[in-house]
Amino acid sequence: MKLALLDAGPTIAWLDANDPYHSAVREKMGELTGKLVTTGAVITEVMFFLQEAREGALRLTDWLRRMRVDIIDCFSTGKLQSASLLMERYADTPMDYADATLVACADELNCGDILTLDIRGFRTYRYQHNKRFKLLLQDG
Repeated sequence: MKLALLDAGPTIAWLDANDPYHSAVREKMGELTGKLVTTGAVITEVMFFLQEAREGALRLTDWLRRMRVDIIDCFSTGKLQSASLLMERYADTPMDYADATLVACADELNCGDILTLDIRGFRTYRYQHNKRFKLLLQDG
């Protein structure tokens, strides 16, 4: 089954009708097939941004369940260290923790397909040393 990584931006846009990317994300993501994978750090970020939205956390958890999104644990000591090393490597971009966990996940799963609105970051980041990400919302 085809995998795609899921970043915070499209998740927030999908759930928030007031988000400027809402319509575009819904259209593009509606065309996708396969399995979505994200990390606990991404979910934490989304929860933060949706905290002011009415029933934001409940809508998120319901959507994750309906979409059958796999959530990878990224808080073990080894994964924290891997993410920290990536954040140091890409400090000039910069890379936040959630993005670092997605890059580490891409390494682990050998998956470079990603749903993100962070074009600058994911055009710069590499997984498995030199592989480029394919930005599904932008590149199809």
